[in-house]
Amino acid sequence: MSTLIVVLVTVVALVSAYRIYGSYLAEKIFQLNDGRLVPSREMEDQIDFVPTRKSVVFGHHFTSIAGTGPIVGPALAVFWGWLPALLWVLLGGIFVGAVHDFGSLVVSLRNRGETIGQVAGRLISKRTRLLFLLILFFALTVVLGIFGLVVAQVFQLYPSSVLGTWISLPLAVLFGWLARKGKSASSSMLLVMMLVIYGSVWLGAYHMPIQLEPDKWWAAMGGETVPSWANSVVLWTIILLVYCYFASVMPVSLLLQPRDYLNSWQLIIALCVLVAAICYAGATNQADLVASAPAMVAANEMPAGAPPMFPFLFITIACGAVSGFHCLVSSGTTSKQVAQESDSQAIGFGSMLLESGLAVTVILACCAGIGMGLFQRTETTDAAGKTRYQFVAKEAIDPTKMPSPIAEPVAEEAAKFAIWRERYDPARSWNDYRMAETVGAFVDGGASFLTVFKIPLVLGQAVLAVLVACFAATTLDSATRLQRYVIQELGTNLKLKPVENKYVATGIAVGLAAMIALMPSSSGGPGTGGTILWPLFGATNQLLAGLAFLVILFYLWRRGIPVHFLVLPLVLMAVMPLWALGYQLFGPNGFLVAGKAQNWVLGSIGVATIFLQLWMFAEALWLLPKVRGLRETAIDSKSSTK
Repeated sequence: MSTLIVVLVTVVALVSAYRIYGSYLAEKIFQLNDGRLVPSREMEDQIDFVPTRKSVVFGHHFTSIAGTGPIVGPALAVFWGWLPALLWVLLGGIFVGAVHDFGSLVVSLRNRGETIGQVAGRLISKRTRLLFLLILFFALTVVLGIFGLVVAQVFQLYPSSVLGTWISLPLAVLFGWLARKGKSASSSMLLVMMLVIYGSVWLGAYHMPIQLEPDKWWAAMGGETVPSWANSVVLWTIILLVYCYFASVMPVSLLLQPRDYLNSWQLIIALCVLVAAICYAGATNQADLVASAPAMVAANEMPAGAPPMFPFLFITIACGAVSGFHCLVSSGTTSKQVAQESDSQAIGFGSMLLESGLAVTVILACCAGIGMGLFQRTETTDAAGKTRYQFVAKEAIDPTKMPSPIAEPVAEEAAKFAIWRERYDPARSWNDYRMAETVGAFVDGGASFLTVFKIPLVLGQAVLAVLVACFAATTLDSATRLQRYVIQELGTNLKLKPVENKYVATGIAVGLAAMIALMPSSSGGPGTGGTILWPLFGATNQLLAGLAFLVILFYLWRRGIPVHFLVLPLVLMAVMPLWALGYQLFGPNGFLVAGKAQNWVLGSIGVATIFLQLWMFAEALWLLPKVRGLRETAIDSKSSTK
């Protein structure tokens, strides 16, 4: 029953927040007005600036901001227990994340669709614009690397998801072509495409799993020793980044908009079915959150080398509560498509709340879903002699030995949470956990929930793995486009003419992302550094959120509008990430303490981010008392984003 109670509390909290707090911000603070000319109409070019109806922009925005952030983050954070993760997702999503996303979108709408970095240059100082661009450059490099790696690892772990993920691309192009020909996106057309997508998921689950095996290809060509780069994660990462190159230079109406619209429907359908399954499993006592996993985990029960909950909870769960990357989507692509100002509450504030809801389902899947006990842990040894853990569906081992639903909490304390601890094993080292394993906890736990509707585990795994991959893929190409904007702007500021070319800028973006994604960890070859990259992503990402709050504050401060609601989120997103990044750099096994070659690369990114961040905050604090009620310089149309 505890599972159902969490779902009900979440729904009531998020709906109330949208209707009360969201409406307050829209009407009293930002004073949305459909009479204002929005960038999509003022600068319409049918490439980047395209006035689009609210439902389509909502689909693009939600799928772009969600990615795998609200999946990987909570799936890792439940190491500290489900209660801290749940509280941060709900409170952070409502009072920090939704305000951040909504404010970033409105500020960009009022500044001709400029990115948040460009706006900072006029609201704070010209030098701030360059500092912000450099911070964005470092942050997006890590974002592209980490999300490319996540999708690649999902494809490796769940080959059944490959067909369903890629089939949406030609369908999106067809959908966009029909829309440009004047065909309306009718319900029947959408239904047919959804049937094709879910039909491909079924095919991938049972008949057409696609698995790349470059190590076997290497051996077949006569290679005696298989090189470390000959693995499917490396190959999938390269393929994904090549796709991102082409997708990010194409007009948004050709692929990005229709793909995101189709994906949003597919993902929302899957999430609705999952939430319904969670409610049914909770109501029938087939899944019990309290009986399945600890609400809080003591520090001495964490894996060796795991970071402390404070401050790492606040950066591990980024996208489910607040994420600096969202300000880039809001101001980089979404603001160029919003057709009228009133749409921005649903798109900016509402999308973030829906993402918080997704993060709650992840917490439940990784705790109550895993606690249903439908998987059995097996151990294998890889070529390097490392022990790897796999989880096999018990129905595949012996269909007659399916476990009974949870009827009551386990009586013996020693056996309590035993099933959950098989996944989150405190006896293992933190560095031995692969990011795919935490994503796998959500996929397997979610698939366990779906069995209450008689959906086989194999099919349920495929549906949820496709959900994860599609979320991440939409973020990938949107982030590549955003990084292209940033690199082009840096080229203009630094007078590097070739870098202003969008094809050159995109090439730099995907090249650097590949270097970061394929960075090896201390315990494996290329493509295994996910657990190292994720905390770095979280820290740089949350620092970026702090800077976005600073820009929103200056926008309101210059207009004499109250800013009290921004103070606590701003301080939180300035202090916690800096604290966490300092720990990563100089704490036990820190990037600059361990002395390993790959750590110096990540350490350099961390040091540069801290330096730029402190410089920008110092300039802002020095200027803030002087600009109360003073409007910034008028926007120069020649400098607007094209």
